[in-house]
Amino acid sequence: MKALLRSLIFMTAILTLLFPFMGVMSLLMFVPIDRRYRLAAWWARYVIMPMIRATLGIRSKVLGYENLPAGASVILSKHQSAWETIAFLDIFPPITYVLKRELLWIPFFGWGLSRLPIVSIDRSAGKDALRQVVEDGKQRLSEGYSVVVFPEGTRAPVGGQKRYKIGGPSLAVAAGVAVVPVAHNAGEFWPRNAILKYPGEIVVSIGPAISTVGRTPEQVSAEAEAWIEGEMRRLFPHHYAGQRSRMNYTPGVEAR
Repeated sequence: MKALLRSLIFMTAILTLLFPFMGVMSLLMFVPIDRRYRLAAWWARYVIMPMIRATLGIRSKVLGYENLPAGASVILSKHQSAWETIAFLDIFPPITYVLKRELLWIPFFGWGLSRLPIVSIDRSAGKDALRQVVEDGKQRLSEGYSVVVFPEGTRAPVGGQKRYKIGGPSLAVAAGVAVVPVAHNAGEFWPRNAILKYPGEIVVSIGPAISTVGRTPEQVSAEAEAWIEGEMRRLFPHHYAGQRSRMNYTPGVEAR
């Protein structure tokens, strides 16, 4: 009952604040895009993240800050909930997301998103979608934004895994930038598609940067997948009880 009350309070507060804020963002088309980004990052850091801690009791700890490269990179992250899409604005240097184009059609929310430095794609476009990720992503990287890609394409359940896609590594190889792998357990406390959220500590682990020099996207993807899935099993073994061990994890083979 306490978790339900906390969740309802948070939902009411976020709906009260989110849509007006995104509505304001949608009107800022004449404000330079870097200032729009700073406003969104400030809002995430000083409004939403404190609200998450206060109402839901969800805290976070970040490991591996020292692994972040000096310049912009492609960040390949596990995706379990909406929490990381908010928290990453606070955790990382300037970032942009690769997201599905349909999100931009949501009144107020989507209109506000369109004012930020994002990479929107039509996921049904196949190879054209990959080409768009590379072209638009290179532009954002040149502007100093690291590009966050969720390589599984959608949220995976806690202890689960979906097939890793090649878009993020293809962008990194084409742009000549490093890949930064990220593992976390946000779904343990903020389940996907669930109203109820639970107090606890989310651990975000930032892995060593992966060089793309002289390598194919497939090679980079395999190394990133191995680190992310191995780190998930190392940090959160209770999510993978009965599955293969970290040492026996094979990239490209989905966990069951």
